[in-house]
Amino acid sequence: MTATDLDAFGQGVARHNGKAVFISGLLPGEQAEVTLTEDKRQYAKGRVKRLLTTSEQRVKPACPHFNTCGGCQQQHASEVLQQQSKSAALLRLISRETGVEAQPQPVIAGPQYGYRRRARLGLQIAGSAKGGGKGKNKMASSSSSSTLVMGFRQEGSNDLVAINRCPVLRPELERLLVPLQHCLSQLSAAQRLGHVELVLAENGPLIVLRHLDPLKEQDRASLLAFGAEHGVALWLAAESDSLELLCGEQPLYQIDDLSLKFSPRDFIQVNDDVNQQMVAQAIEWLDLNSDDRLLDLFCGVGNFTLPLAKRVKHVTGVEGVATLVANGQDNAIRNNLNNAEFFHENLEEDVSQQPWAAQGFNKVLLDPARAGAAGVMAHIIKLDPQRVVYVSCNPTTLARDSKILLEAGYRLAQVRMLDMFPHTGHLESMALFINPSAA
Repeated sequence: MTATDLDAFGQGVARHNGKAVFISGLLPGEQAEVTLTEDKRQYAKGRVKRLLTTSEQRVKPACPHFNTCGGCQQQHASEVLQQQSKSAALLRLISRETGVEAQPQPVIAGPQYGYRRRARLGLQIAGSAKGGGKGKNKMASSSSSSTLVMGFRQEGSNDLVAINRCPVLRPELERLLVPLQHCLSQLSAAQRLGHVELVLAENGPLIVLRHLDPLKEQDRASLLAFGAEHGVALWLAAESDSLELLCGEQPLYQIDDLSLKFSPRDFIQVNDDVNQQMVAQAIEWLDLNSDDRLLDLFCGVGNFTLPLAKRVKHVTGVEGVATLVANGQDNAIRNNLNNAEFFHENLEEDVSQQPWAAQGFNKVLLDPARAGAAGVMAHIIKLDPQRVVYVSCNPTTLARDSKILLEAGYRLAQVRMLDMFPHTGHLESMALFINPSAA
């Protein structure tokens, strides 16, 4: 078989007997002998038995765990091929769902490796019941020789791949992997750990450790020593919704010359380089002036809200997570921005009766989760803004919600792909809609 396309998961797409065949590891233009692993009525899946030709777009993966770790799917494909295939898939989907033929735009991208400033790794005793890293593990019988595995899950499995390198992580986090695994494996609580989160803040790396039983003083002392040796802030999570700062400082990150505080569990964009470009592009597309009243929906800790507040008369941010709203309010104060206000509201409910909805806005930005923004689209139309910027982590819901704006007369002026997660199947994008009556 010969692959003619690449899907988001790094699978080559070929045709056989009139149906699509998705072949793991095969790139467009490559020919291979293929063994079918799944044969459905509308599609089939296969794996390469023998590669017959090799594409110029094939590259050597930088990660030694590629093909076993489920974190990356496309390290065997060149940067150009990854971005071209994702961008083309985005435009095809929008065209199919809306009828609008959007013009290709340069991809917003950053470094292909060393970009992730956040990662969550499972913890599991070798030989323990699978799925233990999720916090309800049945551990193997206690033994001083038991090995604590720290890593990412295999694709479609609860098994962990022990990770000692991860080239997509920021180097400040990657260099913690080996010493952290050693430290955790020496704890008396090693068999009762859930997972560990690594985050790189502006003021240094931090670690969140989920532990299922209270930690003994000896274990706390060991963690304190690790934090001091490696310059790491350590947070303990005895419960899924609790945090205790063991050592270190409140984390911060910077955007548009602003300093934003966040909780270790708050959502922040994983790729700082792309985030900086994304915010700058939104500012340009919104064509801001000092008289604008702007609405930022799904605003988080103020990633867009506060850079926008520097340029307009007033910004209102609305967010469904209370801790994000609280940190957004604090971030406005710490950056001396008194023209930004935040509301804690569920944007999946009827928003027309929410207090922010009584205000008038002439421009709107929204950055929803994967489910999209179906609950707020009707109200956006009612506001009749001059411009709408939609930032999306799911092209399917972007296309769905775009139809509502298009049917109301808005013009899809720009679409750009965001290469927020190189080597993975994630496809992020942003789109600009212009109200012709305001042009």
